[in-house]
Amino acid sequence: MSDALGVADVQRGEVIMARKTLATFGTAVVVALAATGCGSTSDVGSGGSSTKGGGSGGGQQVAFADQICGKGSGAKPGYKNTITPLTGGASKLSGAGSTFVAPMLSVWTKDYSEQAKVEVAYQSIGSGGGVQQISAKTVDFGASDTPMKDDELKAAKGGDILHIPLTLGAVVPAYHVKGLKAGLKFDGPTLGKIFAGEIKTWNDPALKKLNPGVDLPNEPIAVVHRSDGSGTTAVWTDYLTKESSQWVAKLGGKDQSFGKEVAWPTGIGGKGNEGVSGQVNQTEGSIGYVELAYALSQNMNYGQVKNKAGKFIQPCVETISADTTGVTYPADLRTSLTDGTDKNAYPITGTTYGLVYENQTDKAKAAALVDFLAWVLTTGQDDAEQIHYAPLGKDLQAKAYAQLKKITLNGKPLVK
Repeated sequence: MSDALGVADVQRGEVIMARKTLATFGTAVVVALAATGCGSTSDVGSGGSSTKGGGSGGGQQVAFADQICGKGSGAKPGYKNTITPLTGGASKLSGAGSTFVAPMLSVWTKDYSEQAKVEVAYQSIGSGGGVQQISAKTVDFGASDTPMKDDELKAAKGGDILHIPLTLGAVVPAYHVKGLKAGLKFDGPTLGKIFAGEIKTWNDPALKKLNPGVDLPNEPIAVVHRSDGSGTTAVWTDYLTKESSQWVAKLGGKDQSFGKEVAWPTGIGGKGNEGVSGQVNQTEGSIGYVELAYALSQNMNYGQVKNKAGKFIQPCVETISADTTGVTYPADLRTSLTDGTDKNAYPITGTTYGLVYENQTDKAKAAALVDFLAWVLTTGQDDAEQIHYAPLGKDLQAKAYAQLKKITLNGKPLVK
């Protein structure tokens, strides 16, 4: 979604994408939400799948190196909600933004509506649209996978906006190449060259060097990228900017090579994670980037990526969580999680931020918002792993939860 588009354009886009999703995906989540009519999340591609590979049809299975996925304890974090439910809360809330987090929010909103009898309607329109809508005060909360910039914060109509981390996820290189299944190896410099249009075929020497013994075809590479303002794009280009000098040079410098929108040198666009996954699935020789849950739910082939420790890492809950090891968070929690230093960290990891005005003016909405976010950051974290997101670790969860105590109603604290 271009930042030049107005709120009306965003809202029209929501309706179009919602219809497209219902027609195209027909997933269990969409069906279930349509049946209940509560806790709805539009534009969500979802479903279950194993993290042990992906993709359908015949072809070479490239082994995931140094397999650590699936070795976690499987224990839920079990965070306790110590914020007493506020009285007089509204029965409906609205949110908009990140497609990265949409499958997770579809679970949260459904579970919360059943428990608290509060409908949380979330429009999955991309982080750029989420920033626009919260800035214009047309929704109760926004969601973005990249922090708002200083100029975006200054332009917000309702004053200061808090950044509240909600969950962790991975952005993966997903591809559709006849004869190849999941597990192809990539590194930052090679991905940078591919998305800069400098590596044009699947049997390029750089890819062959990373994948010895794999019969890579002499087939053109079709790059697929996001067409809308996207936090997933911001996570992806943040990683490319850190790892690929060729990518930075091609885009004209670091100010142009990272963000929710960039001037793509090559490729075709898809709207939302669902749009990119759809383009990749239907285009032979293609490669794109999507959040892991989408790759799994759409049975896509996806690769492993070399991290700072020199290991090729499979994306999964364990390796996503490892990316936050040793991170020092600023006071406002706006930070980058890509390229973590832990030896088992998957390097293209991001967090979705809930975007909330610090000073609320509607008592009922404020109470409902605090209660919902308090639930998401405690009980809701137990839902993350079942659909391949990672719950917040103790340190980050505590910091995110503390943000709720900064929310005020007409200048007075809501949480005692």
